[in-house]
Amino acid sequence: MNIIEIGAQLLSEKLGMDLDPNAVAPARSGLLSNDAGELDLAGLAGKMASSGNLSAVIGSWLGDGANDAISAENIMSLFGNDKLGAFAQQLGVSSEDAASGLAGALPDIMDKSSSGGSLLDLAGGAGGLLGAASAFFKK
Repeated sequence: MNIIEIGAQLLSEKLGMDLDPNAVAPARSGLLSNDAGELDLAGLAGKMASSGNLSAVIGSWLGDGANDAISAENIMSLFGNDKLGAFAQQLGVSSEDAASGLAGALPDIMDKSSSGGSLLDLAGGAGGLLGAASAFFKK
């Protein structure tokens, strides 16, 4: 099972719905993809690392220990109302439900895709994440 299928399964569980991974892909694309349309968890990690209140959270997700929780409110501010609203509409849920579902699913998605920190390594370590975050905010 790849990370997209795992993510769809986790989101399905958190929303209490049976989501088809193929149906989730277009919704996910607008929320978690780079300019090329590829899943960009390193970009999300970089954005979180540059945020004062979310840097410790993303560190816990990428490490080997327990995953810190993230609130639905943090999810809403992280993605913005427009992107989160479009994601929710494509899934047929409210923005609040989408934010709650993502708050429940993202820690596990990031943890599983980091595999003991490999996502952090892929992004060039903590410095690479901060560099990615810096580039993200310059756009």
